[in-house]
Amino acid sequence: MSDKFVVGYDGSVSARRALEFAVERARAQGGTIVLAHVLEWSPYSFLSASELEERHKRRREEMARAEEMLNKTVVAELKDAGMPVEVVIRYGSTAELLGKIASEMGAVQIVVGREGQSALEARIFGSVAGALVQTSPVPCTIVP
Repeated sequence: MSDKFVVGYDGSVSARRALEFAVERARAQGGTIVLAHVLEWSPYSFLSASELEERHKRRREEMARAEEMLNKTVVAELKDAGMPVEVVIRYGSTAELLGKIASEMGAVQIVVGREGQSALEARIFGSVAGALVQTSPVPCTIVP
């Protein structure tokens, strides 16, 4: 069984750097990239039954669009380069779900990029990287 590297990918420049870092490690170890895209979603909303149904419909549409976009771009690029890749798309809290995905996939590491957030912003608003390193079930690498 080859090592799996979960990469938190949102299409940003920092996510791209994290992917490049993970690909180097995966190649060196004969591993697989698990491209994890998490669409942030808050369950804290009071909606009527019809509004809730509409919200779930939009979630499914957003997930389908995300999967199509990833498959046409990043996944195709990785496959063309001979890199084994799997895609996981979820809705929810990014840090929490990256940890769950890593556990479910039997990953050896999670790799994420870091945005250029100030220390004050990180303390007030939190950060995915900060939350992830505190809760992750496997080692994490944060790529600047």
